[in-house]
Amino acid sequence: MKKKSLTLQISIAIGLGCLVGLWLGPQAQALGQFGKIFIEAIKTIAAPLIFFAIMDSILTSTIRWQHARYLVMVIVINTFFAAAIGLAISNLFKPGLYLKIDALSAQGADLGKFKGLEKIDIVKTFIEYVPTNFVDPFRQNIVISVVLMAIVFGFGLKTAQVRNPDLRHSFEIVEKLVSASLKIFEVILGWIIKLVPFAIFGVIAKTVGEHGFEPFHGLAAYLLAGFAGLIIHVLLIYQIWIKFIARIPLSYFWSKAKEPVLNAIGSNSSLATLPMTLESLDQLGVSKTSARLGACLSTNFNNDGILLYEAMAVLFVAQAYGIDLSIGQQLLAMLFAIIAAIGITGVPEAGIVSLSLVLITIGLPLEILPILLTVDWVIARGRSVVNVLSDMVVSIVVDKMVNRKLEVFKSIT
Repeated sequence: MKKKSLTLQISIAIGLGCLVGLWLGPQAQALGQFGKIFIEAIKTIAAPLIFFAIMDSILTSTIRWQHARYLVMVIVINTFFAAAIGLAISNLFKPGLYLKIDALSAQGADLGKFKGLEKIDIVKTFIEYVPTNFVDPFRQNIVISVVLMAIVFGFGLKTAQVRNPDLRHSFEIVEKLVSASLKIFEVILGWIIKLVPFAIFGVIAKTVGEHGFEPFHGLAAYLLAGFAGLIIHVLLIYQIWIKFIARIPLSYFWSKAKEPVLNAIGSNSSLATLPMTLESLDQLGVSKTSARLGACLSTNFNNDGILLYEAMAVLFVAQAYGIDLSIGQQLLAMLFAIIAAIGITGVPEAGIVSLSLVLITIGLPLEILPILLTVDWVIARGRSVVNVLSDMVVSIVVDKMVNRKLEVFKSIT
C-alpha cells in the first residue's frame, strides 16, 4: 500500500507541477528549490548509509570457498556485461542529447576533475582516494574512500572476532550497533523519500514554466535507453547462463520465475520479493545452500540492475550537460559505480542514492537528479526485476557448477 501510495503521490505531483508551471510560467522558478532540498538530503544520508550497509553485509556473511570462487566468477561476468550494455546504449543512441534544458548549465560540474582524468593512472587515482582521516570522506561524500573504510573496518572486526574469542560478547555488541545504525539510516532515508513528490512537483513546475514540455522528450529517451539495456541484459546474458550453462529449458525457468518477477514489478523491491525468489529456486531444484548464497548473501554484491542503470545514467547526465567523456573516463566512472553499489541492494531508492555518490565523485552536477526522479520510479521497477532475476541466475549457475564438480570428484574416487 505504501508503494502504491508513493506512486499515486508522484503521479499527482507530476500533474500538479505541469498545471502550476503552465500557470506561473517563469515565475515558477522558485519552486525548483524543493528539488535542491531533496538533493542536499540525499547527499547527507548517502555516505553513512553505504558505510554501514557494507559493514553489515561483511559481518553477517559467511561463504565457503567451494561456492565462493564460482560465485565471484559469475558475478564478475554479469557485472562486466551489465556495465558494457549500459555504456553501449548511451554511446550509440546518446539519449542525453534529447534533454535540452539551458537553465541547467555545467557550472555545477567540477570540470577540473575531467581534465585531471584525461590521462588516467589507475594506481595514482586510487592512492588519492585512500582516506587520511575518518571524517573527510563522509564530509565530502567520496564514495571510494567510504567503501574502503567500510571494507577495512568490516573485515578488521571479523578478524578480531576470530583472534579474540574471549571478547565474543563485546564484538556481538559492536555488530548489533552496526546493524542498528544501518536501520536508523534506512529509517531516515524513508523520511527523505517522502520528500520525493514535493521535489518532483517543484522541479516539474519550474521546468514546464521555463521550457514548456520540451524536456519530456529527453526523459522519454532516458526511459527507453534504460529499459532497452535492462531487457537486452536479461534476454541475452541471463538466458545464455540458463540455457547453455545450467542447461534448464527457458520455458521451464520462466514458468518458475514468473511469480517473483511480477511481485518485483508490483513491490519495486528485490528484498520484498526474496521469499518468492527462494521458493522459485526450490521449485527449480536449487539447493538451499546455493539459493541462500545467491539470493540472500551475494545480493549485496550482485547489482546488475543498478549498475546497468548507472552506466546509462552517468553518460546521460554528461550528454545533457554537453560534457564528452572519453572511454577511459567512462570506465573509471563505472568502477566508481561498482564500488558505490556494493552493499546497497535492498535499500529504498538504492539506484538514485548510489548514482548521486558517483556523480559527486566524478564531478558531475546533481541538479539534474530531481528531473530524473520524475521517471525514476518507473525504471526502478525494471531495476528490481533485473536484480531478482540476477539473484536467481547466480544461485542456479553456482549450484550447477558445484554439483558438476562433485560428480567429477566422485567419479574419480
